[in-house]
Amino acid sequence: MKAEKVYTIGELFDLSHTIAADLFEGKTYPWEVLPLIKDYIYELGKTLPKDEFDQVQPGVWVAKDAKVYPSAYLGAPCIIDHKAEVRHCAFIRESAIVGKGTVVGNSVELKNVILFDNVETPHYNYVGDSVLGWHAHMGAGSITSNVKSDRLLVVVKAEEEALETGRKKVGAMLGDWVEVGCNSVLNPGTVIGPHTNVYPTSSVRGVIPANSIYKDAGNIVEKK
Repeated sequence: MKAEKVYTIGELFDLSHTIAADLFEGKTYPWEVLPLIKDYIYELGKTLPKDEFDQVQPGVWVAKDAKVYPSAYLGAPCIIDHKAEVRHCAFIRESAIVGKGTVVGNSVELKNVILFDNVETPHYNYVGDSVLGWHAHMGAGSITSNVKSDRLLVVVKAEEEALETGRKKVGAMLGDWVEVGCNSVLNPGTVIGPHTNVYPTSSVRGVIPANSIYKDAGNIVEKK
């Protein structure tokens, strides 16, 4: 199955479902926003309406109707948007935008990420240097691996081309409505097209087409 054009921002995401839509403007590939997230949050935070968001500490803004459990750690900078839920022992290290209605669950760690609205990372997930599109879901124990074992710069590999990211740390780019099965590992530079399902315990790399089912590297089928 050919993974054509599925790695561009326009193919992956509906930008009407993130508070960070402006960050993607003028860019082609989603990993281009990764080095910009931190500064963007600080600037965006200053503009958030005070009747809707509390600045609970320097660089940390939480919507008044969001639910953050007392044991969760919110590292600066981050924004927790409306009706999001950050559960017990969640660890937001830094540079995270948690979208409207998004769930960040028990023992989940976030670092340098944008989670679009209604994303679910509910159980023991690590998500670093990644962008998760609208309604993307990470099954329990699934993680994004964001550094190659050889420490070289990450390259996004499609069927017929290799795209240099210029970055040592790139996790996964999940399109809208992607479902990742439990205990799966998304290797550095993985891109998964919208409405694709990944089987549990998978090891995924490269560009995976939209509207498909990833069973293993040699068995990716189109949804009927």
